Amino acid sequence: MTASPGLDTAQLASPDLLRSVFRRHAAGVAVLTARGEQGPVGFTATSLSSVSAEPPMLSFGVGAGASSWPAIAGTDHVGVHILGEHQQDLAATFARSGADRFGPPTVWREGPEGVPVLDGVLAWMVCRVVARVPAGDHRIVLAEVVLGDPSGQGRPLLYHQGRFNGLRD
Repeated sequence: MTASPGLDTAQLASPDLLRSVFRRHAAGVAVLTARGEQGPVGFTATSLSSVSAEPPMLSFGVGAGASSWPAIAGTDHVGVHILGEHQQDLAATFARSGADRFGPPTVWREGPEGVPVLDGVLAWMVCRVVARVPAGDHRIVLAEVVLGDPSGQGRPLLYHQGRFNGLRD
């Protein structure tokens, strides 16, 4: 067993500390989508989490100042897409402010409840929003899974140290 890190390097809580710690935490990459008043919206997220099996529920965080937040705040349904390691460019597009996220080369179709569903992902779900919880400068969205498809092929895309990565054997 290794020794605990020294307390002499501890930092007081700050946004920079939180970002630095979570850069060391590898997370799966998802794209969340919704139908907005001006058309489809979406964003890349690493905050996706399973919440409950009965009923099947998940959660994700979205910045209250994000361009997608007004659509997420006003919709009843969202799309959740688990990206594969072959989709780094797609993840970057949905993470980039001001990008044309649904223009070429993004391939998508209108799915159930009008939710934009992305093609070529490892898995997708359409979920009914059941709650939006204020959490600092973000909102935590709780959503119940309505239907989905886990049959995509490939390995998951991860986000670590500020970069998109694939799994290593």
